[in-house]
Amino acid sequence: MQILRVLPIVAFHLYFAFFTITSAQDSHLGSARVVFQTNYGDIEFGFFPKVAPKTVDHIFKLVRLGCYNTNHFFRVDKGFVAQVADVVGGRLAPMNEEQKMEAEKTVVGEFSDVKHVRGILSMGRYDDPDSAQSSFSMLLGDAPHLDGKYAIFGKVTKGDDTLKKLEELPTRREGIFVMPTERITILSSYYYDTNLESCEEDRSTLKQRLAASFVEIERQRMKCFP
Repeated sequence: MQILRVLPIVAFHLYFAFFTITSAQDSHLGSARVVFQTNYGDIEFGFFPKVAPKTVDHIFKLVRLGCYNTNHFFRVDKGFVAQVADVVGGRLAPMNEEQKMEAEKTVVGEFSDVKHVRGILSMGRYDDPDSAQSSFSMLLGDAPHLDGKYAIFGKVTKGDDTLKKLEELPTRREGIFVMPTERITILSSYYYDTNLESCEEDRSTLKQRLAASFVEIERQRMKCFP
């Protein structure tokens, strides 16, 4: 009977802790949303402009320039991270000069007290704390050992079902990295503002146009690199 009494209390505390963390994250969210359309489904995320303003500006500009289109997730470590490749080497389509200029910029490390929990977006970098460029991770679990060492700039707002699909894909290990055995492509991306966007039909039309745009990008890529 004592166990039966304790379990509901433990469950309540776990729920309360999760609710508290989620509420704290949501308080950081701005109104901008970005959607990555992958070959396994869509992933939507928002930004924390007050937590990491320079990082947010940089990533959002990369999205607006279409830099993540035809890029991919090079790493999927179940329960840990799904990591987007650096766009300079990860895209299938060639980059124009404006895209290259922005993609090659580095961002100062904006470390905060926001915690690395499932759904958080965290910048990739080298040993230099100010070496972040365009690679970032979507957390697939809690990773407190990353807290204060990597810049958190947003969170996944929709698409956890897609992340779960990615976690189930076959992987191989290369050194410290657990990598998918098949390419997880970001077919296209788009952004909208939750304060302005209300018409689902318009968003559906935009998705169709972006899908057609990806086909054209692939056609051009094959023409350049047969």
